[in-house]
Amino acid sequence: MTNNATVGLVAPLRGALWMGGAVLSFSLMAVAVRELLRHMGPFEILFFRTLVSLAMVLAVLPRYGLAVLRTRRIGLHGLRNVLHFGGQYSWVYALAMLPLATVFAIEFTMPVWTAVLAMLILGEHLNRGRVVMLLLGIAGIVVILRPGEGLIQPAAVVMLIGSLAYASTMIATKKLSQSDSSLAVLFYMSLIQTPLSLIPALPHWVTPGVADLPWILAIGMGSFAAHYSMTRAFRLADATLVVPIDFLRLPLIAVIGALFYGEAIDVRIMLGAAVIFAGTYYSIRRESRPRPA
Repeated sequence: MTNNATVGLVAPLRGALWMGGAVLSFSLMAVAVRELLRHMGPFEILFFRTLVSLAMVLAVLPRYGLAVLRTRRIGLHGLRNVLHFGGQYSWVYALAMLPLATVFAIEFTMPVWTAVLAMLILGEHLNRGRVVMLLLGIAGIVVILRPGEGLIQPAAVVMLIGSLAYASTMIATKKLSQSDSSLAVLFYMSLIQTPLSLIPALPHWVTPGVADLPWILAIGMGSFAAHYSMTRAFRLADATLVVPIDFLRLPLIAVIGALFYGEAIDVRIMLGAAVIFAGTYYSIRRESRPRPA
């Protein structure tokens, strides 16, 4: 009985620690992108990110064999990765133009768009929890973008579109997961996005120096570590524990932006993100409740 109780306590703690690792990885990626943007274009940064990810997938592939890459949905893989590439470019572009905290705050709208797209594409029902999430998500966007106070920053709109693109990839991933392995999804993502980023990067290519290598590795390995850590976190702990830890990305990146880039901490950005998070958390709590038999 003691052992079972210990396991019950350890699993949520391990899940929380894995999610903490994901938060740190996402923050490190943002800093790495900001540093490389000093002299490198967005497409070249995305190329190195996908190249490092492809190398990591190829490194672990012999352990699983080529059969794990089989797919009958190469068209869906292509569509998913065009959308994902658009989201990635929007994220990098926004990091160049906006405070780090603003980018992360707008990124929190992704669950809202995912719920809407799941209803439209997958036929999922829009229950009360998802309606609350949608309404609070819209309210949070209004607080962040402040449409009544003058011209909305174009980069903020680009990041909002990027979040919608990310949400679209979530729907595509959900459909692919019914038939394809996780490693296949990662492999085709890297394989397709490598030329997508390389071709537009060539006209403005900047040969990276030795000082750039740690940041390049941080982007590729950070992306792999972030998604792996998040997957582990959701397997070990309930979403009601994991999602609030993910929200800590915002104050953490706000502090990083203030300390290293002199960015002011905007209370309204924090408030808008908190409103979005409240709707997301409410929806998760409702859907996590055990349903009556």
